Amino acid sequence: MAEDEAVDPIRPEFPTARVKKIMKLDKDINKVNSEALFLVSCSTNLFLRFLAERTAQVAAEKKKKTVKLDHLRTAVKRHRPTSDFLLDSLPIPAESTQSVARFATDRDRSRSVGDKSAPAGTRRIDHFFRKPENEAPIQINDA
Repeated sequence: MAEDEAVDPIRPEFPTARVKKIMKLDKDINKVNSEALFLVSCSTNLFLRFLAERTAQVAAEKKKKTVKLDHLRTAVKRHRPTSDFLLDSLPIPAESTQSVARFATDRDRSRSVGDKSAPAGTRRIDHFFRKPENEAPIQINDA
């Protein structure tokens, strides 16, 4: 039975030499076992397929035909395990960066730091670091 069936070996889709080179960028890795190289290549392939499918779903939900960085960020945010390690590595879309920067500069121009009042029951942080003006210095007696 086993002799009759021709088993095609599974070949990773990524070039093994390139994956090995990337793995060796880590200072703690000196040698890479062929089985480990195979598993990393296959798991990378599965992860990228998963990410592409989720990103395509987000684009389809928004009725877009072109997948953009914003769709990828949304897909990553929706999947908690992926979001924990990948979200910080993704670049921020240029449109939102410009609008955030424009909003921050407009806000800063409109009022200075001293003009901002703290909510009721709270103090400003610079109040904490300011030296008290009317208190006498503390004396320590070593007896």
